[in-house]
Amino acid sequence: MYRRDLITAEIEKLAQVLARIIGLKQDGDFVASDELLQQTLASSFGLKPETLYAPEPEAFGLWLEQSDLPAEKLDMLGQFLFNEIDPNGEPSVNKLLATRLVLVYQTLASKHHMVHLANLKRQDIIQQYL
Repeated sequence: MYRRDLITAEIEKLAQVLARIIGLKQDGDFVASDELLQQTLASSFGLKPETLYAPEPEAFGLWLEQSDLPAEKLDMLGQFLFNEIDPNGEPSVNKLLATRLVLVYQTLASKHHMVHLANLKRQDIIQQYL
């Protein structure tokens, strides 16, 4: 019960950070939003930019296995990554993030047996993009 409360509190904090990142983007402050994203990925998920943006997806897949994130936190990571895909952005970066997002959704489904309707819709969008 105590662990569950800690995870819930952490997810609420991450949701607030995600809202801040979205707000910064809407205000046009892309540098600050990217800095906050990278800082959050490193501090809350232990995900370094060189792992996320590595040209080979195996590095991210290995990190995903080793990190052993709880399902709720992994779902939140998916929300962060989905938010970073910009239809008007660099196609190579979008494709890279999309492949990482697919790995997150596959891990949620296979390891945690967790599938959200929102994630199913996002998977369709990602598959169409890829």
